[in-house]
Amino acid sequence: MAIGPYPEALGSTLVPPVKERIWCRLANFLCGCAASDESVATRACIETAPESIWGEMAFYEEVPGKPPMLLASLLSPLGTEGDKSQVGGLVICRYQQGNLVKRITALEKPYFIGFDVIKQRLGIERCAIARSGSYRIRRRGAGSEVILTTNYQALLDPRWLWRPLEKLALHQLHSHILNGMCRIAVETPKLGTATPGCIYREEET
Repeated sequence: MAIGPYPEALGSTLVPPVKERIWCRLANFLCGCAASDESVATRACIETAPESIWGEMAFYEEVPGKPPMLLASLLSPLGTEGDKSQVGGLVICRYQQGNLVKRITALEKPYFIGFDVIKQRLGIERCAIARSGSYRIRRRGAGSEVILTTNYQALLDPRWLWRPLEKLALHQLHSHILNGMCRIAVETPKLGTATPGCIYREEET
C-alpha cells in the first residue's frame, strides 16, 4: 500500500482513538511531571543467520498469537499498513485503542532498521509518548543476536516507582516480538516446531 507523505493521507485506515484512559488521567494528576527521556532494550539469541531473520522482521502488530495479558490490556494489536522496506516509508500500526504512525529513518539490510514515531493516539499520552525505536541484528557465529530498542518520553514521577513498571511493559512487548520472530525464523526439522531464542534483558541506554 502506498502512503502519502503525511499521516492524514491514511484517511479511513486510522482507527478512531479511544478517549483518554481514566487511570492515565488520574496517574498524571497525582504523579505528573516534566517529560523524561527513557530507553529500554531487550535482546535475543536466535539460531539462524541475519538474512533469514531479516525476512521475518515483524513489528508488534504483525506478530502471530496473543500478547501477554498486561501488554494486551495496554495495546491490543489489529495489524499494520504501509511500507517499511525503504527510508521515508510510513507504517500505520493499528490497535483496538487507537494508532501509532512510524516513519522509517534508517535501513541497512540485513542488520538494522530504525524508525521515528510521528503520531501517537492511544489514550495514554499523559503517561508516556513513544518517540523512536530500532531493530539491530548482529551475526554471532552461525546464529544472530537481535536487539530491540524503544525510546520514549515518560511523564510520571517519581521515576523510581514508574520506571520499573514501564520497563516491565516494554520488555514484555520486546519479548513477544522476539519470540514471534524466533517461531517463524527457526525451525527444528526433527520436531517440526519452532525453537525460541534465548531472551534476556539488557540494561537501559
